[in-house]
Amino acid sequence: MREVLILPAALLAAWGPPAAAESPVPDSGHVLVTATRTPLPLDEVLASAFVIDRDAIERSVAVDATELLRFHAGLELGRNGGPGQTTAIFIRGAESNHTLVLVDGVRINPGTIGLAALQNLSPSLIERIEIVKGPRSALYGTDAIGGVVNVVTRPGAVDGWSVEAGYGDYETRQASLNAGFGDDRLAFDVGVSWLDSAGFPTRTTDDTDRGYENLGATAQLRARLGEADVSARHWRSEGTSEYSDFFLTPVDQDYLTSTTSLQAALPLGQATRGQFTVSRLEDRIEQNQSDDDLRTERDTVDVQFDRAALGVHVLGAGVQYARERADSTSFGERMRADTDLVNAYLQDRIVAGPHRALLALGYADHETAGDAVTWNAEYGYVFDGTMLYGLAGTGFRAPDATDRYGFGGNPDLEPERSRNVEAGVRHRVGDRHAFGLAAFRNDIDDLIEFVTLSFEPFEGENRNVEAARIEGVEASYEYDAAPWYARVEAIHQDPRNRDTDERLFRRARDSVTVSLLRSLGAVRVGLDVLATGDRKDFGFPEPVTLDGYVLANLTASWQATPALALSVRVENLLDEQYELAHTFNTPDRGLYVSMRYAPGAAQVTTVARRDAAPAPGAYSLAGGTDRRESPWVTD
Repeated sequence: MREVLILPAALLAAWGPPAAAESPVPDSGHVLVTATRTPLPLDEVLASAFVIDRDAIERSVAVDATELLRFHAGLELGRNGGPGQTTAIFIRGAESNHTLVLVDGVRINPGTIGLAALQNLSPSLIERIEIVKGPRSALYGTDAIGGVVNVVTRPGAVDGWSVEAGYGDYETRQASLNAGFGDDRLAFDVGVSWLDSAGFPTRTTDDTDRGYENLGATAQLRARLGEADVSARHWRSEGTSEYSDFFLTPVDQDYLTSTTSLQAALPLGQATRGQFTVSRLEDRIEQNQSDDDLRTERDTVDVQFDRAALGVHVLGAGVQYARERADSTSFGERMRADTDLVNAYLQDRIVAGPHRALLALGYADHETAGDAVTWNAEYGYVFDGTMLYGLAGTGFRAPDATDRYGFGGNPDLEPERSRNVEAGVRHRVGDRHAFGLAAFRNDIDDLIEFVTLSFEPFEGENRNVEAARIEGVEASYEYDAAPWYARVEAIHQDPRNRDTDERLFRRARDSVTVSLLRSLGAVRVGLDVLATGDRKDFGFPEPVTLDGYVLANLTASWQATPALALSVRVENLLDEQYELAHTFNTPDRGLYVSMRYAPGAAQVTTVARRDAAPAPGAYSLAGGTDRRESPWVTD
């Protein structure tokens, strides 16, 4: 872990005075890339952000990635049933398609329906998840209004391997293998995961179990060629999801999502770093009872330069070009759209004594929706372990192909736009206690809504007619002193339609999350609790109210030997009956067990310390595995 903490400081030291190393804010042990596209200790990031590391993932015994997100304030889920069903994430009350999702730095939001398939990401293949709340369109372009979720896939240990198998309720079976081979100059990682579940009825008015099968894989080839770090990565998730349609007819669909990227990074002189990435996304859904399907293919070229200047500045500039092909068939109607997207940005991150600042300016050109200029302006002042900060920024979401050419399609739609402000304070007391308090407001204009143009309910057009305002306050407390760890987060928000003054659907005003962890030698016991208030949801003929609920998960793990670990999770400990979406079921109380075997001295384990740092190579959006991955240092 020490190497991870030293590398960012070493980079700044090579460029000028080690300003970041002199921060009076103690380091939490995590490095974040997503907020600025450059490596930065988490406590130095001005935006509201957090990291879910490999240790937390292993402890959760989670079936999919969405289960890892829900126990954090400001992140809410809407889910249409059980494992593998469509899942939406709302960050601080923003719309579900206002979250940008990356896998190894590659955008996986499809060009058709707008929702990234987080429910199909296997936790056994994930090394860490970086979450940034608030707009980041200046750096990433479209979709980043509510925030960014960056999933970094798991590397194998050099010349090491691990295997895991588990079983749980609803006849859920899962297995995975992760392995790594090579040395500091050339290495290859591979991971495979499999999950099969009989599931449960997706609808509350149905009694037919609907199952889910998922096969996931990752592969990474990394090489040091002179001073350049070159890597090739591939991730894919495919399988079958069963569900019941509106008429309770059992149906199923096959899906595939994959990302492939080739990246080269190298120093350009003493103070400049260049990075070149070519990537491809393929996202496909095919109905098995009809000819309906959805497909997105997106090829992207990304060029990024970063330079230290005058000892206090880290300047960044980049440009991304994407060519997107989206097509679908729905009820016999075929839609196809080819779209070019360009995004360019400039950024200046400043560290001068107790002052922290970030200025970013982005320009996006969408082939049909036109152009957009977005920005972020952030400032923080640190003293005696305290940071006072203020943030402002804008975001946008370009209408997707379905908005423009699908049901109710309107090629003249304008982008949805947002203006966000936030102010807060963070304080650390030594290495044990951390406090945070933030107030935020997000105004979103030109929201796209289907407008009925006649007395026929299905005759109409998509138009920019809605506006929303989300105001809220977040608070957090963290205690970390072995053998105890505790975290409490709470949010009070008012996500409201500015035109109708009604609360936005599927978003609660209040929620609290609590996580407790106790180490007892080789045994660790944990409790995660989520308490949330009521939510409005779609209903016929009038909207309905979904009751609030309390969800508790109990976890325990036993490191039987240095190589063998056993884990167990009791999901929904209180057997709470609740809905995340109207008329859709959620799991009852269930038991899940897992056994992990990781032999060999080279195997890196995070069981001993809850605050273990992330993989040292996580110095690009794509992540990595070790020091040779980092283009910020040279041997």
